[in-house]
Amino acid sequence: MPDTGLSRFLGGSPGQVALRLVFLSFVVGIILAALDLDPLDLVHMAVDFFERLWNMGFEAIGRLGRYLVLGAVVVVPIWFLTRLLAMGRPKQ
Repeated sequence: MPDTGLSRFLGGSPGQVALRLVFLSFVVGIILAALDLDPLDLVHMAVDFFERLWNMGFEAIGRLGRYLVLGAVVVVPIWFLTRLLAMGRPKQ
């Protein structure tokens, strides 16, 4: 695939970047939702979350979406700013 302007701006192919952002958004969303917990409680929360996910079915999908959006609110603007700032630097 040729090195298009869009790929240079995104830092990779759009599909790879989207997948990376979805993953990071989900991880950050879980962390932000659990900021008031100590690490052991976070482990228990993760185990409980997957148990609830298994037991609740489709209702749990909404919970996953909430974590995704919560993380994306932080991850996407930071990613966008870093891409904008990187445009101003000469390529090495």
